[in-house]
Amino acid sequence: MLTLRQIRYFVATAEMGQISLAAVHLNISQSAVTGAIQELEQLLGKKLFTRSVHGMMLTDYGNHFLNHAYTVLQTVENAVRSMPVSDTGVRGTLRLAASYTVIGYFLPFHLQRLMQDYPHIDIQLFEYERQDIEQGLIDQTLDMALVLTGNLRHQSIYAETLFNSTRRLWLPSRHPLCEKSQVTLADVADEPFIMLTVDEAADSAMRYWEEAGASPGVILRTSSVEAVRSMVANGSGVTILSDLVYRPWSLEGRRIETRSLVNNVHPMSVGLAWRYDARFTPAMAALREYFRSAFVTQQITMVRR
Repeated sequence: MLTLRQIRYFVATAEMGQISLAAVHLNISQSAVTGAIQELEQLLGKKLFTRSVHGMMLTDYGNHFLNHAYTVLQTVENAVRSMPVSDTGVRGTLRLAASYTVIGYFLPFHLQRLMQDYPHIDIQLFEYERQDIEQGLIDQTLDMALVLTGNLRHQSIYAETLFNSTRRLWLPSRHPLCEKSQVTLADVADEPFIMLTVDEAADSAMRYWEEAGASPGVILRTSSVEAVRSMVANGSGVTILSDLVYRPWSLEGRRIETRSLVNNVHPMSVGLAWRYDARFTPAMAALREYFRSAFVTQQITMVRR
């Protein structure tokens, strides 16, 4: 029997180009994605992907099925939106801050879900840099924040990590490093490197470069993820960024490949933060429970399996 789970996993894999990235996007295990695609191919009697060391490429039939899959998911979403929202009883105002990366690549989907699940919580959303978020939590002009937890500095702030996003090497198609079975930071040091600076990405990067006893050959520092994406796809250089912000295509429609690194490159951790001695309001408790259910509880269940 065809299921929505199979369709969602198929669409995520088609969009991300790799099972590992689809798993990160869906917050599930790689084996769950692989199993769903195999089930779907058996049910349809057709191959949806061609598999290679470079990722998952849609077959002609896969492209055809993808259009129908989008229609199915959109129909289901429209049906869900048309249903009356139940009253959870939780009311109040929540002053929530998020950093650039979190608000751009993680929060919008969950914000929509929160508004549906808790229609009587007034979520006041702010985009701030890490220092301003910390200060807002300390002086209580903010209630909670979604941040890159590895960047937090103030001891008065408590953070609960929701998930870790692996950092990988980004490089253009047919780059020589694509052919290597193992890639190290020493290999990357010989390449022109494009350094993202937003959300203290450069500081995070230099920590693992220094641990490896190497340094990148930086040709550009930029706060624009799209600039990095385009320059990598166009062959101007390489970079190392997390799966959370990865997309397989640049704005010009050129392919971007990823490779795991042998070195210990710290993942990017995303989590929920609040002042250590904060007195939780019902709205704050609802937000924490939502994200715990979506991430922390699910991770514990997956480990137990």
